[in-house]
Amino acid sequence: MKLLLATRSSGKIEEIRTILGDMPGFELLDLDDARIPADPAEDDLEPYDTFEENAHSKASYFQRISGMPTIADDSGLEVDALRGQPGVRSRRFAPLSETAGREDQDEANNRHLLALLEGVAPTRRTARYVCVAAFVEEEGRASLFRGTAEGVILERYLGTGGFGYDPLFREISLGRTFAEVSAREKHERSHRGEAFRALAAHLRVR
Repeated sequence: MKLLLATRSSGKIEEIRTILGDMPGFELLDLDDARIPADPAEDDLEPYDTFEENAHSKASYFQRISGMPTIADDSGLEVDALRGQPGVRSRRFAPLSETAGREDQDEANNRHLLALLEGVAPTRRTARYVCVAAFVEEEGRASLFRGTAEGVILERYLGTGGFGYDPLFREISLGRTFAEVSAREKHERSHRGEAFRALAAHLRVR
């Protein structure tokens, strides 16, 4: 069975392919593989206030236009001292040009986060990554899978791996940032790893 992975983030594509691994009977295609061109309408697919609604919205949209069973996710960072921000707005947390590249946006987001947390004590910098993976089938039937990773926001960058807020997010059980560890270690502990392992288990028993 061919499955469409509905994201244009190269970082997410790489992570999800690694997490799902080899699943006999399934072929994972990204949007480029499926020859689905970018459309401005995609910018409006995540208007909701929950990760669940946004993931379902995105998966449903690409399932309709592709006709294929589709996987999508919505993920973000919730910082307790900021009352859950940036949350579902994590990707565009810092004001920046709409034409900015992913690396520019990541850097701006991290700097904005550090500025907002300036002076906040380490014990109050608790946070979590959240990921909700959605699987929408041809009939429109949807299944949702949620994963979380608990941690704290550091006062400076540590590590050079990963993407997004990874250099600032120290995961509790690892004692290191997601940017400091190997991809395998990250996937074992990450929000995305938890959500997509649950999705993979669901697919195997269908």
